[in-house]
Amino acid sequence: MVPLTSLWLPILLSAVAVFAASNVIHMVLGYHRGDYDRLPREDDVMNLLRPMAIPPGDYLIPRASSMKDMRSPAFQEKWKKGPVAVMTVMSSEHTFMGRTLALWFAYCLIVSLFAAYIASRAVGPGAPYLEVSRFASTTAFAAYSLGLWQLSIWYRRKWSTTLKATIDGVIYGFLTGGMLGWLWPR
Repeated sequence: MVPLTSLWLPILLSAVAVFAASNVIHMVLGYHRGDYDRLPREDDVMNLLRPMAIPPGDYLIPRASSMKDMRSPAFQEKWKKGPVAVMTVMSSEHTFMGRTLALWFAYCLIVSLFAAYIASRAVGPGAPYLEVSRFASTTAFAAYSLGLWQLSIWYRRKWSTTLKATIDGVIYGFLTGGMLGWLWPR
């Protein structure tokens, strides 16, 4: 076993590497630009929704109040007529990038911490690079990617978006595992 405290530098550097890679992926490579489609008649929809002052949150429309209500003819008709939507409403006061980037970096640190923890319990000091990397990369990949699949399964998020995020997770996993393997205590 390797004490987790001895892994603070590779944990920090792997989070920095993932953070930097994600910036390159999203700002330079641009393959995520098509993840969200523009809503037809966007201005009209925004003008309709604005006076409703919908509080920030996640919404499903139509939404049944119970399983019994879901089986009712009235609800089923509403569902058939549509539109059926899952939407997240954000505050327009939200300072978008600063807070979001800080939270993303904190998340990268947490994933790196868990990847280091799993590897530190699986292999000892002086373990070969590939052995350390295998545990850390797999853990990081799972954290960055697998939970996103539920969004396509349950909420019909485009599978292409989920696939691109999964590819990102492979990259982030390899970066995390690579950094931990490289700086593993000898």
